[in-house]
Amino acid sequence: MNIDLQGVSARHPAARPGAAPALKGLMLRVAHGEQVAVIGPSGAGKTTLLQVIACAMPLQAGTLQLDGQSPWQLPRSDLQRLRGRLFLAPQVPPLPPRQRVVTAVLAGRLPAMGLLASLRSLFYPADIPAAFDALDRFDLADKLFERVDRLSGGERQRVGLARALLAPARLWLIDEPLSALDPTRSRQAIGTLLAGARERGTTLVATLHQVDVALAHFPRIIGLRDGALAFDLPAAEVTRERLAQLYDQFEHELRGEVPVAAPDTPAPGPQPVVMHCR
Repeated sequence: MNIDLQGVSARHPAARPGAAPALKGLMLRVAHGEQVAVIGPSGAGKTTLLQVIACAMPLQAGTLQLDGQSPWQLPRSDLQRLRGRLFLAPQVPPLPPRQRVVTAVLAGRLPAMGLLASLRSLFYPADIPAAFDALDRFDLADKLFERVDRLSGGERQRVGLARALLAPARLWLIDEPLSALDPTRSRQAIGTLLAGARERGTTLVATLHQVDVALAHFPRIIGLRDGALAFDLPAAEVTRERLAQLYDQFEHELRGEVPVAAPDTPAPGPQPVVMHCR
């Protein structure tokens, strides 16, 4: 899927009146099948960028086109179909605590299923082998029939990523996929995502705090700061000087000293579940 943002400004609907836009006049194009990492300090607008591309947040100014279509000018039914071709993975996946992992992973297919088939899948998982294979690529096959609330934080995050391998999507938007993972799991997870995107010819845009992982695995790096584009370069051209400017006054983040959830530690008790209707 092609992405084209022209002069896009956006403010989160929950932002206080008069707050500065999270994105400011952003110009960005991503071609079909590209794999792009978005980096930048906290508050740079990385998550807002993904939500804008996912048609989850309206624009204040500018235009967004996905495969030549302007989502916010489409009839509601067409907008819903377009959203079904997108996969947005938030940093904390919205997994129902008492749900079995197999059901949570197969939920990635829901945009391509009718209402009756969707309801049936909640009680009778339709393709257990596919769920097993997706989990196995993230080294979670042994958790197939576990309940979600019995997983660690890192395991939950990988279950959320495994959904992408089953989603009928042409665009993956992945927000901070490594925040609860140790370095070994991080390399495995990002390698699996990149390989899966290549196999399917899927466009992949991922936000990352781990600058070293972004530079090592992604061919194209986008740097955001204060809602604006700082640079858009091949990974080989992102110098230490550019990174120092991008993370000026945020050197601790550049060094990887970002507070994150402890890797693979027991998950907290059941949390409220946020469902995103497509």
